Amino acid sequence: MYKLDGMVAKKPKIKVKGNIDLLLYCIPGVVITFIFHYIPLYGVQIAFRNYKAKLGIWGSQWVGLQHFERFFNSAYAWEIIWNTLSLSLYSLVAGFPIAIILALMLNSFRHKRYRKLIQGVTYAPHFISVVVMSGMTILFLSPSIGVINTAIKALGGSPVNFMAKAAYWRHIYVWTGVWQSMGYSSIIYFAALAGVSPEYHEAAIVDGATKLQRIAHIDLPFLLPVASMMLILSFGSLLSIGFEKAYALQNDLNRGVSEIISTYVYQMGIIRRDPAFSAAIGLLNSAVNSVLLVTVNTIVRKLSDNNSNLW
Repeated sequence: MYKLDGMVAKKPKIKVKGNIDLLLYCIPGVVITFIFHYIPLYGVQIAFRNYKAKLGIWGSQWVGLQHFERFFNSAYAWEIIWNTLSLSLYSLVAGFPIAIILALMLNSFRHKRYRKLIQGVTYAPHFISVVVMSGMTILFLSPSIGVINTAIKALGGSPVNFMAKAAYWRHIYVWTGVWQSMGYSSIIYFAALAGVSPEYHEAAIVDGATKLQRIAHIDLPFLLPVASMMLILSFGSLLSIGFEKAYALQNDLNRGVSEIISTYVYQMGIIRRDPAFSAAIGLLNSAVNSVLLVTVNTIVRKLSDNNSNLW
């Protein structure tokens, strides 16, 4: 029993009778999830062992937290963590609001033909492979044949090797990612805005509200639940920056800012053949992401409850 708006209601129960067919449909998903997501968890113990392939997981020596201590005592640990965290936060701050702004702009654009054209143009980069996008970025910024440096030389300037300068690398990584993903990321917000009843806007127009006032007081409140959910999911993968793009744009001259957890795990696990150490770093990464996910979810839930109480 629990209270709901001053009334006492019964807790919902799962009704098996009459819903057996629906429950049977869930069995394949549950089985697949158990096989591919829970059974492999036994391999997590590699992070706590001095793993040798010929000895197997159970035959390898148990070393406890030795690999974690080795990582935090290394000279590059905090630099790698900072690079990962700063790059992820920068991407979140730059990309998260732009998707919402794009959805609001498209929703307020009344010319359907041009709106579809803009949607197609902004969605298209998402379907370009990350590796291809990285290659395009390197070519465009090339000091010899790049479009950007060609324009700089035409204006009388000297060519700049952007990919060799650490100060430019984060900006290149983030804003090329924003350009590639903003259109696709705005789809969910645009779908949420499609559910807003036109009557709200008609009433606001009658009351003399401007377009910006209608966006602020009608559209944005409808987007808040979706934006909160997307923010929680984004924080849940805060340290899990994609490996492909960072590795493709990385070189020895920008490694000081481009070396992140995923590229370091690849280097230690594949190139240097130390799977136990790389597994420990990956486990640490997953643990931090789990804590961030639960924390942000709790904070957003409390803020939502407080806002609902104010209303």
